[in-house]
Amino acid sequence: MDQKENFLKGFIKENPLFVSVLGTCPALAVTTSLENALGMGVAVFFVLVMSNFIISLMMSSSFLKELVKPVRIPVYIVIIATLVTIVEMVMHAFLYDLYKSLGVFIPLIVVNCIILGRAEAFASNHKPLDSAIDGMGMALGYTAALMLMSLVREILGKGTITVSGSLQLDLNFMYDFLRIQPLDLFIKPVGAFMTFGFILAAIYAIQNKKQEKKLAKGGTK
Repeated sequence: MDQKENFLKGFIKENPLFVSVLGTCPALAVTTSLENALGMGVAVFFVLVMSNFIISLMMSSSFLKELVKPVRIPVYIVIIATLVTIVEMVMHAFLYDLYKSLGVFIPLIVVNCIILGRAEAFASNHKPLDSAIDGMGMALGYTAALMLMSLVREILGKGTITVSGSLQLDLNFMYDFLRIQPLDLFIKPVGAFMTFGFILAAIYAIQNKKQEKKLAKGGTK
């Protein structure tokens, strides 16, 4: 696998949320607005890229690898927790409204299965640069998935797209034209599960359709 494939696999082929179904807890909780999705995505990006790089750098040393290997999971968690603390402190200092909105899900990044999973499955066995690229692809793929969920939920539930604070695109004119109201169901927990389920169903339907076409082409040869 070259570096381009390594980077791109996180968007579609191995998307953390829609393929591996990891990190679903924050995805269901914070995607009530695009602003929240972007904030969580940036936080995960920093933690995932840096943890992958640091862990790979550490495991590249034969001495450190032998020293850390028996207790690698606790060591990984300490590294990830340190990076999450940095993110939490920066958000608290400079993005307080976003910090309050994301709430407990910022410190819970420590136990996000995506980050620990990439550390164990990829970073511990690959070079630092490749591990950083893997982290970038996975984090951006996860962020794109969060953004898709948040756009569906916010547009259908509020009729808006909130980028940051007062920077908001009001789409309620569409609902006024159709003489209907946004369904606030979509910004509630049940709406998160519905949105996630509908997107997964659409993805698998497309994949099955492509598979059927491949099989049909193979049968006609």
